[in-house]
Amino acid sequence: MDLIIAMCVGWLGTVALMMKTQIGLGVLSIPAVFNVLGIVPGVICLCTVAAITTWSDYIVGIFKLNHPNVYGIDDAGGLMFGRIGRELLGIAFCLYWIFVAGSGMLGISIGLNAVSTHGACTAVFVAVAAIVGFSLASIQTLGRITWLAWIGLMCIITAILTVTIAVGVEDRPHAAPKDGVWVSDYKIVNNPTFVEAISAVSSLVFAYAGTPAFFSIVSEMRDPRHYTRSLIICQTGVTVTYIAIGCVVYYFCGSYVASPALGSAGVTMKKVCYGFALPGLIVTTTLVIHLPGKYIFIRLLRGTKHLSSNSLIHWGTWLGCTSSIAMIAYIIASAVPVFGGLVSLIGAFLGTLMSFQPMGCMWLYDNWTKDKSKRTPWWTFMVCWSVFVVASGTFLMIGGTYGSVVGIIDSYKAAGGSAAWSCADNSNSV
Repeated sequence: MDLIIAMCVGWLGTVALMMKTQIGLGVLSIPAVFNVLGIVPGVICLCTVAAITTWSDYIVGIFKLNHPNVYGIDDAGGLMFGRIGRELLGIAFCLYWIFVAGSGMLGISIGLNAVSTHGACTAVFVAVAAIVGFSLASIQTLGRITWLAWIGLMCIITAILTVTIAVGVEDRPHAAPKDGVWVSDYKIVNNPTFVEAISAVSSLVFAYAGTPAFFSIVSEMRDPRHYTRSLIICQTGVTVTYIAIGCVVYYFCGSYVASPALGSAGVTMKKVCYGFALPGLIVTTTLVIHLPGKYIFIRLLRGTKHLSSNSLIHWGTWLGCTSSIAMIAYIIASAVPVFGGLVSLIGAFLGTLMSFQPMGCMWLYDNWTKDKSKRTPWWTFMVCWSVFVVASGTFLMIGGTYGSVVGIIDSYKAAGGSAAWSCADNSNSV
C-alpha cells in the first residue's frame, strides 16, 4: 500500500496513482489467503472487500467535492467530530503508515535473506532496512522524485508476475515434498477456524486499504469530477490482478504456498523474484516513513517561521520526525517477524479504521439532515448501507485484531517459528 503526490493530474494519471497506492505489499499475501479460505470463498471475500472499499473510495471523492477544504482524513474527522475526531484520525493515519513501514522493513529483510541465501542475521537485515528507509525518507524533496515510486510499482508487478509464471512451469512448489508425483492439494472450499478466517479477511482489507491516500490524490486532480471514472478503472484493474495472481499461484502451490508469495517457486526463482521486488519494497518503505514524518513535522512547526526556513530547529525537527517513525517501524518489524501475521494485523487494526468507518460516517454526515420529503427508499437503503459499513468495519477491526494476535502468538509456538529479534532465516515461511 504507497502514496505519490502529483500536481494537477488528469484522470489517466489519477488511475495510475490510485493503482500505485493499492498494489503493494498486500498482493503478496493473497495466495496464502486463498489457502486459508479456499478458492471460491477467497474470491467471494475478495470481491466483497473490493465492493465495500470501492464505495468508500467513491465517498472520498464525493466528500471532497462537497467540502473542498478537506485535504486529508484528519480534516474529514475534524469536520464531522471536531478536534477529537481530527486528532484520533490523524493519530490513526500516522500509525497506519508506520505499521506499513514495519511490514516493508520485514519484506526487505526477507528479500535480503533470499537473495543472499541468509548471508547475515535477520535482525541485521531489518536494521539495514530501517537505516535505508530513514535515509531516503529524510529527503524533503521526495515528492519531486516520484519516478522512484513508479519504478517500485513496476518492480513489484514484475516480481509477482514472475513467480506466477514460475509456479506454473515448475514441477512442484519449493516447499512441497521432493519425492513422488506431485499433485496440488488446492481446495475449492476450505474449513478454517474463526481465527484463521478473520485473519485472512483482514489481509484482504490491507490489500485494498489505499483509501486514506485517495484524499490527497483527488485534491491534486485537474478536474475532480473525473475522480469516479478513474476509481472504477483502478478498482477493476486491481481486483482482476488480485484474483488472477491469487488463483493461479494457489492453484499450482496448494497448501505449500509461501507468505510472501515470492518464495513459492524454487530457490533460484525466489532469488530472481526478490531481486525484482527489493527496489519496490525499499521505495514503499521510504514513502510510508516520509508520509507520517511529514504530517507530524507540519503539525509541530505550523505557524512558525521554522516551517520553511533552513534553521537548526527546522532540520532537527524534520530528522527527529523521520528517525522516530523509522525507529518505531523497526521495533514493529522486529517484534512481529511474521509477514502474514503483520499484514493481517495492519489490515484489521488500522486498515478498516482508514477504509470503512469514516466513509460510512461521511455519507451520513452529508445526507442525514435531508428534509423528510427527500427521504426516499433509496435514502433509507443508503442509511442502512452506511451503518452496515461502519458496523462491519468495527467487527473486522475487533475480530481481526484478535485473530491476528492469536495467529502471531501461535507462530511463535510453532516449530521453526521466528522469534522477536531473531537471526533465523525468515525467507522460507509458508
